[in-house]
Amino acid sequence: MAVAEAAVAPRTRLRITRRGRVVLTALVAMPLALGVGLVALNGGAAVASKDAAAAPLEYVTVSSGQSLWDLAEEIAPSSDPRDVIASLVDLNRLPTSDVSAGQQLAVPAQYAR
Repeated sequence: MAVAEAAVAPRTRLRITRRGRVVLTALVAMPLALGVGLVALNGGAAVASKDAAAAPLEYVTVSSGQSLWDLAEEIAPSSDPRDVIASLVDLNRLPTSDVSAGQQLAVPAQYAR
């Protein structure tokens, strides 16, 4: 039984015409331009206003031997000290809850004495 070999057509390289390049460029550029336009139009919404009133703060100085826990119990005796400590650490951007004597800490007015 003889098997006939199928004739394989030689592969040709894909050639993109000038018109094809223009269309391809437009298809790539349109989403990019749309994205830039949306960012430009909506980017101003995230800008903070200069007129916004800052939350009132008071400052306390850490005494010798005083920890944040002691300070939290002193400035907000009716609040959970863990919540007060978390607020103080966040507000003052402390890397840890360790404080040293003489260090000044900002205290939100809600906890101020």
